Amino acid sequence: MESEMSFFGHLEALRWHLIRAAAFILVFAILAFVYFDDIFYSVIMAPTRDDFWTYRMMCSMGVHLHNLTSYFDAASFCVKNGKFKLINTELAGQFNLQLNSSIMIGLILGIPYLLFEIWRFIRPALHEKERRAASGFVFYSSFLFALGVMFGYYVITPLSVRFFASYTVSNSIENLFSTDSFISSETMLTLLAGLVFQLPIVVYILASLGILTPKFMRDKRRYAIIIVLILAAIITPSPDALTMMVVAMPLYVLYELSIWVAAFVQRRQKRDELMIQ
Repeated sequence: MESEMSFFGHLEALRWHLIRAAAFILVFAILAFVYFDDIFYSVIMAPTRDDFWTYRMMCSMGVHLHNLTSYFDAASFCVKNGKFKLINTELAGQFNLQLNSSIMIGLILGIPYLLFEIWRFIRPALHEKERRAASGFVFYSSFLFALGVMFGYYVITPLSVRFFASYTVSNSIENLFSTDSFISSETMLTLLAGLVFQLPIVVYILASLGILTPKFMRDKRRYAIIIVLILAAIITPSPDALTMMVVAMPLYVLYELSIWVAAFVQRRQKRDELMIQ
């Protein structure tokens, strides 16, 4: 019956899938709004404090590297953020901060359910073989998105905060960051990392359509390495090369994983062709 639905019938079905996803996201947003005080201190502002997990791990890493070679300066990995100040310059600024942050938290937490609703919408249009091939779409997409969000929150955001909080053109200029600037930067870096980590899923789809092959990705590996290093340099404006490599390595591993995914799709397609013959 679903295959015989009209165009507007499909739009109506999609509308209800999106409404359910929006309601799910709204529930998380309301909970975040209610418990915003704890979330603001323990999550949002955590990367600005010197006792944040990332800074402690980096400092510990610097000590270990210094023990391996005395030429490495352990203090370079134990940089303090100093006194980090946020200011509000608008009448409703702090209310908008709580409202917008709650909506973004709800969106991040509700992404897996949104993917589930999208899968429920497109599933009836797939053949049985296609359904089996894409059966893990929601799980793997959600898992990679969660990994990307954690990478953006625990790696990219604190490194960026550490650099910009300590960067000064002149001692006569004091760094005072607006709440909108900080929240938007933290949200953008976190969500962007979550989207970048969807690369294996994108490669899986393109390889299934025959657009992308593992041979092409292996041949273009050197260019991918250059792009990864450029992205790492943009994401972490710190001049420290070791800090840049901390960001570049996971991105490169993600590319290698995508090559494996493309090779897996190619082997499966060849096996299916042999079974048909």
